[in-house]
Amino acid sequence: MTSGTRMFPMSTLPVVFSAFQTRKMDLLSNKWIVNLLVCWLFVGVNSNSVEKKIYVNLNYTVPCVRLLNATHQIGCQSSLSGNVGVLHVLESEENLDWVLRSGPNAPYMVILEYPLFNRSIMMKLKNGAGRVAGVAVVAPNTNPAEGFSPHTRCPNENTGVYSEKYDPTMAHCNVTVWNPLGNGLSYEEFDFPIFSLKDDSDTQVIRQCYLDHNRPVNGSAPRYPLCAMQLYSHMSAVTDTATCMRRNDINYSITPEMVCDPLGDVNIWASSRPMNNTAKGHKKWQSVVIAAAKLDSRSFFFDIAPGADSSVSGFVTLLAAAHALRNATEESHPNRTILYTFFQGETFDYIGSSRMVYDMENNQFAVDLDNVHSVLEIGQVGLRSSPTLWFHSDPVSRRNNSVNEEVKKLIQNLQNATTGLNVSGEEPGFSQPLPPSSFQRFLRARPIPGVVIDDHRSTFTNRFYQSMYDNAESLNISYPPNMTLEEQLEYVTDTAKSLTEVATMVARALYTQAGGAESQLSSITADPKLVTQMLYSFLVRSDNSWIKQLIPSDLVSHLTDRPTNFYVGVFQQPSESSFLVQHLLANLTGSVVNVTQENCKNQRENEDDKDNKHFYFYSWVRGAASPNSTEKDGVCVRSTVRQSKALSPAFDLRQYTSTDYSTWTESRWKSIKGRIFLVASHDLEMLTLGVGVGVLLTSLLLTYFVSSKADILFSSGREPASATY
Repeated sequence: MTSGTRMFPMSTLPVVFSAFQTRKMDLLSNKWIVNLLVCWLFVGVNSNSVEKKIYVNLNYTVPCVRLLNATHQIGCQSSLSGNVGVLHVLESEENLDWVLRSGPNAPYMVILEYPLFNRSIMMKLKNGAGRVAGVAVVAPNTNPAEGFSPHTRCPNENTGVYSEKYDPTMAHCNVTVWNPLGNGLSYEEFDFPIFSLKDDSDTQVIRQCYLDHNRPVNGSAPRYPLCAMQLYSHMSAVTDTATCMRRNDINYSITPEMVCDPLGDVNIWASSRPMNNTAKGHKKWQSVVIAAAKLDSRSFFFDIAPGADSSVSGFVTLLAAAHALRNATEESHPNRTILYTFFQGETFDYIGSSRMVYDMENNQFAVDLDNVHSVLEIGQVGLRSSPTLWFHSDPVSRRNNSVNEEVKKLIQNLQNATTGLNVSGEEPGFSQPLPPSSFQRFLRARPIPGVVIDDHRSTFTNRFYQSMYDNAESLNISYPPNMTLEEQLEYVTDTAKSLTEVATMVARALYTQAGGAESQLSSITADPKLVTQMLYSFLVRSDNSWIKQLIPSDLVSHLTDRPTNFYVGVFQQPSESSFLVQHLLANLTGSVVNVTQENCKNQRENEDDKDNKHFYFYSWVRGAASPNSTEKDGVCVRSTVRQSKALSPAFDLRQYTSTDYSTWTESRWKSIKGRIFLVASHDLEMLTLGVGVGVLLTSLLLTYFVSSKADILFSSGREPASATY
């Protein structure tokens, strides 16, 4: 036995052992209770299951978002924690009184059927003095017969060429109001969230919840519990672009919290003959004819922008024309180069075209403005009710004799190109400005000959301009019943036939305008099957077998089973519409080269070829499956297709209050969602809160009492005083 070791006397061991056993049993008993409580909390009362019992989450929620420019903000947003209101399905405009004045359960979350989604009702709700928590619009399954356009009556009126300086009589649509149905809703600011809902099972649940709990009977208030909705769409940016960009700049944290981003994307362009993309600026030998179309559209809701006539009809026509010209331009190069350009962001003050003009003026593009011989732009061409298309030109620049002569030649080339086609072309026959078009940004820089082709003589034929209804139905694209998806993809619609004729006319006119021989015109014909496949891919579903052959494998996951969204978005990465048009243009104007996948990705045809990548763009695409095989072999496509920045020069110049360039930004947000639930009366909520506070206080007092008397309440018997250690 070593010194300092303490031993139990033999006589005390039974007592000590008994005390240890009692304490051990107490500890085990307490631990068992704690474990039981933990298991009960995590298994018996699962938080997710409780939430599911309380809330019904909406699966499809597309909000109106906040946008800002140099002077103000537009769009919608919710509070930081989301807006909550009692559901009220608005059945007629007369029913508004219940929401705005007489209803006792404000604020209300108003459900609008599409016929009531108009400026009159929305402005009354906007001025509802805090009685409106938000609005949910039920998107229809068919288009309204009367037409609807939430855009302005004079699109892009302050950033086109027509101003008091250029010609005061033509500024601000003084001569022609292009979009008379425009109600300007997309440019209003609302201090509550506005969401679009599909007319599906979610919407049926909402309607039933309203009928069961909220619908007034004979003018009397419904009884609790009531059905309520919560919408989350809090926007981070406020005031204007200058303010939000300044707040972006003063963020010094490691992970800065940005509040807004510039709108922008990429322009897609290609040339009929190879050009060195790294050699910027003027080329004395190069004269180009620009063939242009815009890629973007918008609607009141940011993720629903089908743009069928406002954008798709034009750029599909140009893609088909470029394909029709491929063989003719390869066999016999015309004197001038045809530059196919697809501009992004044109809806928001001509972002893409103003950027290309800026780059041309500053030697940052493959050619400059001195190289531009003329411009032919394809606008809205999908809704011609007769064979006639309209050739619009600028009356101001045509006061210059040389410009006027070139415009006359271009119009003559277009009219000659209609020979043998079921399409004709005329000038409007009276002096009016150009319709909204990218060509206006070129005219702001200098007088350039040009024509814009449209399906309207003066006001738009398109009754759904820049709205969610500018879709396949608006272009009369429909398919016979019982067709499979693959059969629909191959079915040539009447709209496709019509646009094929327009594409043939455009291709022949471009070839003549570039200096090609007229004897070749009869061989230049657009492909109707190609046009119908493109229309299906953009306006019905991009996830189809044809598109999958034309894009790289890593982009297949971006394809969707719904129409393409043509909203330009923020300047981060190319949108779905941009990469689809880029690869379509590459396949339609380029050629397949026999090189390895590695060389294709390295932008070269062989190891000794160092400079070819400056003239060509190479892309490895999936290609068609080999016979008797489902595997895609993959091929390398060589083309002259390129991307160029479609970001307003205002953001490079940091001129956030510019009046010359677009200054549009989009606010950032963290959560977009909606849900419905039942809510109790205010009195019951206060009673529940009071009882809860009472229980809490009682629990605290009881806990304090038990804790202070723990040595008495939880004693297992005192140990004998004679026990020694």
